Amino acid sequence: MKIWTALAVAVAAVLFGLALSNEVYALTSPPSLSWHVLLRKAYSIGAFAILGYVSGRAAYEWRLKPTIPGLTLAVGLYSAAIEVAQFLNGSTEGLGWNVFDTACGAVGGLLAGIALRFTPRRARGRRPR
Repeated sequence: MKIWTALAVAVAAVLFGLALSNEVYALTSPPSLSWHVLLRKAYSIGAFAILGYVSGRAAYEWRLKPTIPGLTLAVGLYSAAIEVAQFLNGSTEGLGWNVFDTACGAVGGLLAGIALRFTPRRARGRRPR
């Protein structure tokens, strides 16, 4: 069994479900915090970085060479898919926020690619370009 692949699929599924949950949105956007949007965006970048990292490790299991631009694009596209699903689920955020949220996903993928470069070679196989 490819553990990193299973973990990447699980993380992607959990994050997708959380992104569509109104309860999670309310929990992470308490009106009492004037900076709740910044906090929520920081959470999302962290979550996307985790997804990108485990996805990069999964790529190594399949003898693929994850690259920093590739992870940035892949996680950004995943983030865009979440935005589409949220729209279909009734979200009223405007296009500007959708683009910003997708960019947060791409930043998370970028951070994941950078983190993979610092993962010991023995633990990851090959170095991303």
